[in-house]
This record gives sequence, structure tokens and C-alpha cells, in this order.
Amino acid sequence: MAEVVANKVETVVSETVNGDVDDKLIENVSENQNDDPVKKKKKKKKKKKAETDNTEDGEKDDDLNEVNDKLSNQKLENGEPAQATGEATKKKKRRKKGGGKQQTDPPSLPISELFPDGNYPEGEIMKHPEVKDFQTAKDRFTDEEKRALDRANTYIYQEVRQAAEAHRQTRQYMQNYIKPDIEGISRKTINEKGLEAGLAFPTGCSLNNCAAHYTPNAGDPTVLQYDDVCKIDFGTHINGRIIDCAFTLSFNPRYDRLLQAVKDATNTGIKAAGIDVRLCDIGESIQEVMESYEIELDGKTYPVKSIRNLNGHSISPYRIHAGKTVPIVKGGEATRMEEMEFYAIETFGSTGKGVVHDDMETSHYMKNFEAGHVPLRVQKSKQLLNCINQNFGTLAFCRRWLDRLGQSKYLIALKNLTDVGIIDAYPPLCDTKGCYTAQYEHTILLRPTCKEIISRGTDY
Repeated sequence: MAEVVANKVETVVSETVNGDVDDKLIENVSENQNDDPVKKKKKKKKKKKAETDNTEDGEKDDDLNEVNDKLSNQKLENGEPAQATGEATKKKKRRKKGGGKQQTDPPSLPISELFPDGNYPEGEIMKHPEVKDFQTAKDRFTDEEKRALDRANTYIYQEVRQAAEAHRQTRQYMQNYIKPDIEGISRKTINEKGLEAGLAFPTGCSLNNCAAHYTPNAGDPTVLQYDDVCKIDFGTHINGRIIDCAFTLSFNPRYDRLLQAVKDATNTGIKAAGIDVRLCDIGESIQEVMESYEIELDGKTYPVKSIRNLNGHSISPYRIHAGKTVPIVKGGEATRMEEMEFYAIETFGSTGKGVVHDDMETSHYMKNFEAGHVPLRVQKSKQLLNCINQNFGTLAFCRRWLDRLGQSKYLIALKNLTDVGIIDAYPPLCDTKGCYTAQYEHTILLRPTCKEIISRGTDY
């Protein structure tokens, strides 16, 4: 989710597929060995043929596998180790890693079944940037203390990695086909279970000049068109450990430059982030990269602008906006990042003014994390609040999700809850009509020993 300033919102084996093995590679395998493996294979084949002709093909396969195994441990003439890159080998590795199960198409198996040992894929690992003007964590902790703290938080890492893998598998399927029911697929892969596991917030699918916080309410006739620029922003969680990750989808290649600018800016922000880094320095780096791009549309050139009143943000358990904001322009807080903090590094680029405002019908809502007890006189409001507490807690939700739970005629009660400050409404955030906006976002974890981009995938 987005956050608005001032709390407004937010190869070798593959070469042997045909049964041919390069002579040089065979020499490599047999080097420094007493017997020639190829000769051994011929002897074996003759013996087996004398005994039975039916086992010859199986023996060939075993021999070929033996050669492939040896090849993978040898070095080629160029000094690089041979690597098994055949599709069959890749699938075998995935089966082994996933406890013998493979994901269906579309995804429907819970990630926990694919990784029964509880060890989920690690995100991209990066070093923390050097901070020279401050007593950094490098000075405050010894390397052994950092490793000990890392080990102590392993259970947290696994929870959030599970949520990240569910997010990756859902979005990769979705990007290939763009079919309905992204939320349904995500609910299956995360193995939804009340507040223990599920969706962290509604799926944003903001179009064109709308940058964030739009998801259709019941009856919305909007249809995705070829010329649309759509921001897909959805989240998953395990025990409140949230993955907030987004990308932009466009079918018309004329918008590629805009998407490239925003993706580059987000990666710049990720690279700049780290323990003891000032938040304002990250924003300056992001803006410099973002606004170095321009895009030509219908014969007119537009500079790509950072949307200055949208930010990244820190994340804590069951709290998508945890208090710290990561600007995407110069200025902002000089507050520093700290170890074991989670951040959503997200950037927004626009061909418009670079400022968003509330517009259109509200669909996103979230319980105020700091709201205390507020007496309610309307019975329907009490019943609705009880439903929200049981199903969402302090996680964001939308009107479609209330419909899904069987709630009806709740709009007046929902307004009452927002009026008394228990629930906050998050209307869609839009730039000027006619312009186009794009968004990319990843969730990162500032581990004591490194920086982990938990939601990183092969797609972005």
C-alpha cells in the first residue's frame, strides 16, 4: 500500500539430451582416473545384452546419468564448472526442494505443502551501504553479535519468506495470463487461516492517472483496456508479517519508458537503504534517478516526475504503515533506519503534476492501529466492528471483502465507524486526468548481517 505525506494515505548436461557426449568432455571426466569410463560402459552393455535385451535402454540411461554426474564436477577448458541446466534437471531440483510436490497451474497448493521442512526461499541478499558520518552498527556490534541476532530471528525470517513465496507464485502466474481471481489464488497459496495467514490488504489495480488505493467495489463496470497502465499492488502475511509488493502492467509498449523509470528508481532506493541510512538520503537518490527519464507520447515529450506526496514506509506485525516514511523526493525526515526493521520501498512516477489527491469512490478501509475503546450506540456498528476485528484486525480490507463475509446494508455503520475514528478510509489517490502513473515496490528486511529483499523474484 502507498502512504501519503502528513498521514493522508499511504549448461553441459543439456548438450547430451540427444544422447551425444562431446569427446573433450568425456576426456575431462576420465582424466586422472585408471579406467576409461566409456570403455567400462561398452563392457557393461555387452554383458547386459547377453543376459537380456530388455535392459539395454535402461543401462544406457544409467551410464549417461553417470557421465552427467561426473561432468558436473569437472571443469571445462575455459575453467568454468559444468552446470546442469536441462529442464528435466531443473524440475528434479524443484521436486526435491519442494518435498516431491510441484505447484499446480493455476497455483492452488499452499506454499507450506511445497516446503514441508519449513525452510522457504531466501530473498536477494545485499550488503548494507557504508555510512561514514555516524556511529554505525558496524561500530556498535561485533560480527559474532550480529550473527547471533540473525540466528535468534530465524523464525521471523521463515514466516515472512513464506508470505513472499506465496506472493511470487501468485503474481508470476498472473503476469503471464492476467486472469480473474488473483485474490482467490493468493488465498490458496498462503493457505488462508483467519488472522494467522492471509491477504494483508486489498488488491490494488489502479488505472492510468490513479496511482494507488483503487480496487473495484461491487457493481463497478470498469474493464482493463489495451491502452491502460495498471498498478497491481497486493500483500500477503503470515502471523502479521506482511509482504507489500507491487508492479505495473501495461500492454502498449509506448509506456515502457515510464515503467523503466519507476523500476530503476525503486531498485535505486533498495540499494541506498540500509542500517543507519537517513531516510531523506534515500528519497534524494530515488528522485535523481526517476527524473532523469522522460517519455514521448503522441509526439509530446513528458518528464517523469516522482509523486512527491507518496512514500515508502516501515512495516511491523499487523501494521502496514508502522510510523517511518521513506520519501521519493529530496527532503523528508533525517530519521535513520535500524536493524531488524522491515520497509516497503515503493516509488511512483507520473507524466502529470507529480502530486496526488483523493478522488473517486472509497474502497479501502483499515482499523486505526492506535484507536482505543470508543462506545458505540448503533447496534449495526457494533456488529460490523466485531466482524472487522475477527477477520481483519488492524489489516486493511475493502467493501468486497465485507460482501464476501455475508455483510449487507453496512454502509451507514461503516460511515459511523469512520466518523468516530475507529476505522480510517483510504480513497483512491489520483494525479491529473489524462496523465499516466506507474509503481514498483519491494519489501526489504534490514538483517544485522545483511539486507534481504524478501519479495524479489525473477520477474522484477
